[in-house]
Amino acid sequence: MPSSTNTPNTRRRYSLATAILLATHNNDSMSQCAVFARRFSGAVARSSGTSLSAVHHRRHAAFVSVDRQLGSNVNPRAFVRSPLFSSVTEPATTTTDGSTYEIKTPPTRDTKYDTLNKATGLSGTSYEPSTFESQVYQWWEEAGCFQPDAKQPYTPVEEGGKEAYVLPMPPPNVTGRLHMGHAIFVALQDVLARFHRMRGRPVLWTPGTDHAGIATQLQVEKQLIVEGKRRATDEEIEATTDPTEKAKLVDRTEFLERTWKYKEEQGGAITSQLRSLGASADWTRERFTMDPALSVGVSEAFVRLHEKGLVYRGTYMVNWSPGLMTAVSDLEVEYTEEEGKLYYFKYMVEGGGDDEYLPVATTRPETIFGDTAVCVNPNDDRYKHLIGKRALVPMSSLTSKDSKPRSIPIISDEYVDIEFGTGALKITPGHDPNDYELGKKFDLEIMNIMNKDATMNKECGEKYEGLDRFEARDRLWSDMEDEGLVIKVEPHTQRVPRSQRGGEIIEPLVSKQWFVKTEGMGAKALAAVKDGDIEIVPSRFEKTWYNWLTDIRDWCISRQLWWGHRIPVWYVGDSEEEYIVARNEEEARSKATEAGHAFDVKLRQEEDVLDTWFSSGLWPFATVGWPQDEGKDGGTDLSRFYPGTCLETGYDILFFWVARMVMLGIELTGVSPFQVIYLHGLVRAADGSKMSKTKGNVVDPLDTVAEYGADSLRYSLVTGVTPGQDIPLNMDKIAANKSFANKLWNCCKFVTDNALKDADEAELSSLGVNGPMGKEEFDTLALPERYIISKCHELVESVTNDIEKYQLGAAGSKVGFKVFLSF
Repeated sequence: MPSSTNTPNTRRRYSLATAILLATHNNDSMSQCAVFARRFSGAVARSSGTSLSAVHHRRHAAFVSVDRQLGSNVNPRAFVRSPLFSSVTEPATTTTDGSTYEIKTPPTRDTKYDTLNKATGLSGTSYEPSTFESQVYQWWEEAGCFQPDAKQPYTPVEEGGKEAYVLPMPPPNVTGRLHMGHAIFVALQDVLARFHRMRGRPVLWTPGTDHAGIATQLQVEKQLIVEGKRRATDEEIEATTDPTEKAKLVDRTEFLERTWKYKEEQGGAITSQLRSLGASADWTRERFTMDPALSVGVSEAFVRLHEKGLVYRGTYMVNWSPGLMTAVSDLEVEYTEEEGKLYYFKYMVEGGGDDEYLPVATTRPETIFGDTAVCVNPNDDRYKHLIGKRALVPMSSLTSKDSKPRSIPIISDEYVDIEFGTGALKITPGHDPNDYELGKKFDLEIMNIMNKDATMNKECGEKYEGLDRFEARDRLWSDMEDEGLVIKVEPHTQRVPRSQRGGEIIEPLVSKQWFVKTEGMGAKALAAVKDGDIEIVPSRFEKTWYNWLTDIRDWCISRQLWWGHRIPVWYVGDSEEEYIVARNEEEARSKATEAGHAFDVKLRQEEDVLDTWFSSGLWPFATVGWPQDEGKDGGTDLSRFYPGTCLETGYDILFFWVARMVMLGIELTGVSPFQVIYLHGLVRAADGSKMSKTKGNVVDPLDTVAEYGADSLRYSLVTGVTPGQDIPLNMDKIAANKSFANKLWNCCKFVTDNALKDADEAELSSLGVNGPMGKEEFDTLALPERYIISKCHELVESVTNDIEKYQLGAAGSKVGFKVFLSF
């Protein structure tokens, strides 16, 4: 060591560097760290001419000072009880003071790994992560470090093997781009994966991607629009006679070919970007929700649920997305407060005079065409005398064959709020969820007045047929003004339902769809948390879990898309009512024959596909061999890695994904799919606002990694996280944490360039440590060395306790605090 570095402060930094290395590096570094500590005193003495005892004395004085500053007690024997060392456990050994510790042998070394490590070292004169992070990651992946059995052969738990730690990675959209939501889950899950891997457990962090039915199809639809084309059914193509127009139509087969091509071209980007963040997932087990094996699982799940009576087809009110031309679930509808108008008009009483009418207010005049009743409160004295009479639908004379206005009943129900609006409510069962329920109660006619693209249909008459719903609104209101039926229009703030994916206003529509009964499944999922089978971190989300699963509605699982898992249902002949549920067409034909149909009977598969969340709800068990390996023994992935250990994800998809995984997992496998649900918050801008491109406050993780390094970003996210709380992020914090990473780099470089400089393999081998020291060996060390070991293990014990309790932010902060305070 050069004399210029031989100062008490330098020696103090060097010693604490050893502790930090022990606390933050993997098992392969541990034996090296022990070597550093043992060689330190000799290295200082040789370089400075100072006696070894003098060096020890100076270092002891420095550490006593530091210890007083920290206010902690040094336990010289703390190292023997450290949970840090891992791998194969040997019989316990008893020390002279009666305490016991485990002697553990190191895992088998990977020769290629060590050779590359030694050859590469810490090159350069400054910390520049962009020069080495990708190479280090490639080295890890090629060496097989991320596989469950990378360090030890598989041994069943009943034969002494360790229980696997399993993390199902939330599959990002296959065509998506990395954002901070991905970065936070990678940072947190990677901490858990590496922590348990270092402790000798087989760790499976299952990566993969989701086919993202709506999002991916939208991208291909946009490509078609640019080309002047659109998708069309076989019937529509056959009915088109103009060759030019026909050339613009794309059938299902061609559309799917285009979509698969788009997936292959764009689909690898997101997984490459996850690697850039250092995700130590087992990429040899990467899955895609439309892989053949997973598709088998989807069909199996649908068939089993149908056999249990949990899947049915029915006509109900759904959320219809006109832009996407498909139904979407309640969870895929976002409500926003928007400025609109409240339209007041007259509902004339049939047989009454010009002054006898019900004043009615609505935010959507275009739905008047679908009204089938007017409802008042039975206790409202203003309208009691009108109950039982009939009212005339405005402008309906234009829609009737005999030019007579359509009349509807005036009914009463306490559902109507006397104080709200006019106290008279128009009932449109075909286009309003509340009206739909009231319509069922009074057995009212359900009229559909719109096409699937939200244009008005023939029920609205020739004058309005084909108009967009909003254009129809303006024209109808203008016509009603001309007829003297308008009272007034007022500004009105209202909750507007919008498609989460497409952004357009959702149209409530009665449609025939496929549903999953969720009441019983929801009760089982609720009980799994209440009975302690699943733990939610933080626990405050348990109340949210209970409330949602208590008031759950049946799940609409059919989507009018082409990209996705086609529903495994076959209609017999030309019938729309007789159908067969089967795993494949061969089984469907066999069932049809058993039912008495001819072998060559015409079978038509259901056109709709399943909701993307249905297939991703099978993720924890379908990715490890369900149903193919169901019931098999002998170390299959399904028997080893299901149920999983921890599902870490954002609280914003607790019901989209997590609840459905629990419901489907319990129903189809009989057990909860994981033990812990760890929920992180949303990554927000520095001021706490939501990141938005329009606000210009989006922090791009790829740009951040390029400038500051993956470790700086990951550490900023992890140390800023409290379970379930949103995370404000700013560039100053990331820059500061790059300085922290730089400090660790300098520590390592100082040690490797000095204490281990010129050491050959024989010397390293003689100084290497294969397990915790015994008391006899420990007592031979100088006090500073014992101090280093005890301070390290104090930190390790505290950090380990935090991670085991899923307090990852606290654990990360303690490591950083120790480094900055001690250096």
